Amino acid sequence: MKFPSPFASLLTIVSITAALPAPNGRGEGVIRFPLTRKSVDVVGHVDMNALNAQLIRVSNKYRQTFSTFEANTGSAHPLSGKMMSSVRQRSDGVVPLINQGTDLWYGEIDVGTPEQKFNVSIDSGSADLFLPSVSCMNCVGHRMYNAAQSSTAKGGGNVSMLSYGQGQVVGNEYSDNVFLGGYEALDQTFIAASWYSVDFAYPNFMPDGLAGFAFEQISPLGAKSVFETISDSGVLPESVFSVKLSSTSGESELCIGATNPDLYVKDTLTYTAVTEEGYWQVNLEAVSRNGSTVAGNSASIIDTGTTFIITTDDAAKAYYKDIPGSNNSTQGEITYYTIPCDTIGSYTPTLTFGGRSFNVSKETFDLGPESNGSSDCLGGIASMSGVGFWVVGGVFLQNVYTVFDKGNLQVGFAELA
Repeated sequence: MKFPSPFASLLTIVSITAALPAPNGRGEGVIRFPLTRKSVDVVGHVDMNALNAQLIRVSNKYRQTFSTFEANTGSAHPLSGKMMSSVRQRSDGVVPLINQGTDLWYGEIDVGTPEQKFNVSIDSGSADLFLPSVSCMNCVGHRMYNAAQSSTAKGGGNVSMLSYGQGQVVGNEYSDNVFLGGYEALDQTFIAASWYSVDFAYPNFMPDGLAGFAFEQISPLGAKSVFETISDSGVLPESVFSVKLSSTSGESELCIGATNPDLYVKDTLTYTAVTEEGYWQVNLEAVSRNGSTVAGNSASIIDTGTTFIITTDDAAKAYYKDIPGSNNSTQGEITYYTIPCDTIGSYTPTLTFGGRSFNVSKETFDLGPESNGSSDCLGGIASMSGVGFWVVGGVFLQNVYTVFDKGNLQVGFAELA
C-alpha cells in the first residue's frame, strides 16, 4: 500500500468558531460551539500528509509531557517506557510545551482587564495556555494579547522558547485573569508569544492559542491549567468539565462546572477512576470487534486533541487481523491500516470503560479513501512504535458524552441522546 502525494483533504477537520454565553460573573458554565469544517472534500481522499504530521506531533507531545512529569514530580511516569525522551526542562527558562496538530476544537476565552478575546484549542491532553502577543512575528491573522492594555497583567520578564515537536513558540511568561464559560481564573499563568513558527502561523493553526485541560503535573510551566485554577477557587457547582464533540455544525459543546443532561442518556453515564493524576488516564477494560476481544485492561489517556485511537503495534495487528482485504503501511514510527471501503462499517470497534461498552460508528471510524479513486479506506485505529498504552481521541470521543471529574478523579462516558 502506497499513499501518493500530494493529497487533498477528506478527513473531517473541525473547529469551534463561536461561544455562548459571554462571561457574566459566575455564569451558566455552559459554552456552545457551532462547528465548521476546516478542510473540505476536494477530490475525495484522505490528506495523509496532514495526518502523518499530526501523529508525529502526538508522539512528541507525550514524549515531552512524560519528561515534564518526571521533572515536576521527581518520578518517571508509569507509562513513559520506551517513549521517554531526553527532553528536560532547561535551567535558563527554556521549556517545552505541547502542540495539538491539525484538527482542533476551539472556542473563545477572554483575558485581562478590560477583556481581550481569543480563540483557543480545547485540549484535555495538555495543561498549559499560550497566546500570541502584540509583539509576535508571524502571527498575522491571529488576535494578539496586549499586556500593556490590561491592568491585571503581571510578569513578562521570563523569556521562554517553547518546543512543539515540529513547531516552536518564543515568548514571555505572564499571569492575568482569564474568563471561560462565565467563570474567572484569577492570575492564570500563560505564555504570550513573540514568535510563532510556520506550524502556528495562520491559517495552518486556526485558533489564536491553546488551552490545556489536564493536570499541573504535566505542565512545563509548573502551572495549573485554566480549569484547575477555576476549580480550585471554589466557584464551580461541581469540579467537572464535560464535552460533546461532533463534526456536525452546532452540535459540539464544552460545559464547565456541570454536565448537560439534554445531550446524553442519563442511565448510561458510567465512571472509571483516574489511575495516575497528570493526564486523564484511565483503565481501558476491553477493545472488541464483532464481539471478539482483541485487547483488555490497558492503560489509556483520554485526549480531545488527538484524532485517532492510537495503540501499540501488537494491539493494532491483533485488531485488524483476519479482516478481509485489510492492509497496512508504516511511515516512520506510525503504522496506518486500511479496510475495503464497502466493508469497513462491519469492523468498527467497541471500547469498554467501567463495565459498560460503547460502540464507535462507521462515520467516525472510516476516515476516508486512502487515495483518489481508491476502494480502500483508512481505519481510525493506528499504531505508534514505542507506545505501551492507548490514546483515545476523536474517533471514539465523537460517539459519547465525556465527563472529566477533577473532584472525584474520574472520567465518565455516556451514550449520546
